[in-house]
Amino acid sequence: MALARDVIAAYHSMDAASRDALFDLLAREFDPDPAAIERAARRYHESPNPDVFIALSATVEAPRQELFRRINFAPGGTRTLVAMRAHLLGLLPSRSDLAGVDFDLKHLLGSWFNRGFLRLERIDWHTCAEVLEKLIQYESVHEINGWPDLRRRLAGDRRCFGFFHPALPEEPLIFVEVALTRGPVTALEPLLDLDAPVADPAAADTAVFYSINNCLKGLRGISFGSFLIKQVMEELSAEFAGIRRYITLSPLPDFAPALRADDANTGAKQFTRERLARLLRDYAGVLTRRARSGDAVDALRRLLERPLEHRRVLAAPLSRLALVYLTRLKRDGTALDQVAHFHLANGARLERINPFANLRPYGLSRSFGVMANYRYLPGELEHNHERFVRGGEIAMSPRLEREFEEIAPLWQAKPQSGARAEAKP
Repeated sequence: MALARDVIAAYHSMDAASRDALFDLLAREFDPDPAAIERAARRYHESPNPDVFIALSATVEAPRQELFRRINFAPGGTRTLVAMRAHLLGLLPSRSDLAGVDFDLKHLLGSWFNRGFLRLERIDWHTCAEVLEKLIQYESVHEINGWPDLRRRLAGDRRCFGFFHPALPEEPLIFVEVALTRGPVTALEPLLDLDAPVADPAAADTAVFYSINNCLKGLRGISFGSFLIKQVMEELSAEFAGIRRYITLSPLPDFAPALRADDANTGAKQFTRERLARLLRDYAGVLTRRARSGDAVDALRRLLERPLEHRRVLAAPLSRLALVYLTRLKRDGTALDQVAHFHLANGARLERINPFANLRPYGLSRSFGVMANYRYLPGELEHNHERFVRGGEIAMSPRLEREFEEIAPLWQAKPQSGARAEAKP
């Protein structure tokens, strides 16, 4: 433990160059021995019994895993290892040789931060100031502009819950902000308005999840969100018998870049000029007249330079394109939109597309103001999850299902009939 304390103190005193040298050492000197792995694998191939398998497993494990375990013995060890992985993640894009070090750190942190060790806590205005300051610091979806803004988000018609770990008692790992409302919410401003009156939470029939934030970079890739949402649903249903609807109001963070990309920067599974032209066919007349352009795609892009000035003309085509974006565009076999992937993989259904729901500068910049509602129906979560992760099928509300069936053929090179609501290329 004394050595672990010394290692922790040394690590926190290092500059970037010294940390780089440490990671080089961990990759080079603390890797498993390839020759020993080969011998152990040969023995297991010749005699596949439990003792030989245990020996093979011990040989395959990198010695640095034991080093990380020993660092974790000392006070502050867990916090240091989380910080170490955050530094490491910054190097990985240009240092593929460090992937093994990241694999081992992520493996151990995934075990130490599994759901069984986490505690759910409600965060309110009486929570300690250190945690409240962390909410302001870590809010990455809708910036909290000081203490009055935070106080309104923690008022009586709101709830905020976070997961905490015993080794980091004052550090939220992830937190979710919830508004308790009458009916679903389809625009952001009423939720962020500091002067909005505080409603009676007992009269609420809807819980709106409008901001979910992972806090620690070093825990990237270790999932807490699905557990958090489902447990918060249980907490809210126990506290408020009248809540019947659980929905999100979610951003589409890559929608604007996807629409702005030209054909040279789009793959076969993305928006292309040809596809956009087909999808905009029903709106071509009004778009070209407003933009004074003979081409619907050029007209759309010209109007999107000042979207608020043309919102009445743009609302319908943006809704259509957003539906296609959420259901068709891919990256590495998963939904291009990671917010969509998160909710759909958790069993939610795509409920509604809301054009011009976020009129703040960042909302217009990232998604031309478009937001989406995902709905969590407790009785359908498992079924929707299985459909999505196994077959790529996306659960939608009946209204969006009908719209999808109408426009899905336009995504194909040639119109086809009988398109199913699934997120397959």
